[in-house]
Amino acid sequence: MQQQVVPMIHVPDVGATIDWYSCLGFRLRDQGKEGGGEIVWAALTCGNGEVMLSAGGTARTARRREIDLYIFVEDVDTLCQSLKGRVEFVEDLHDTFYGMREFIIRDLNRFWITFGQPMRK
Repeated sequence: MQQQVVPMIHVPDVGATIDWYSCLGFRLRDQGKEGGGEIVWAALTCGNGEVMLSAGGTARTARRREIDLYIFVEDVDTLCQSLKGRVEFVEDLHDTFYGMREFIIRDLNRFWITFGQPMRK
């Protein structure tokens, strides 16, 4: 039996969150609506990964939220440059002590998204 962990993030507005993540290249795999047509659940894919969104989250102003997403990419430098001026940066592009080159942004719900690539030796 194959096992896979898929994070579920509770957000105030699932539809707006789908739109925001779609601008980063995520694809909508599935969604669920309530009787009034409001989107209350969605599954988004990014490469081999998946994340689910569920209605009911609350807006917060804390520096960090309860969950962060970490996305491995092949060209972190180019991606970072393409997002400048379009999203809120938490940390600009930098090399880490654990061998990754990465940067951190916030999504519209204030969750952190780190994009990373192993440093070349």
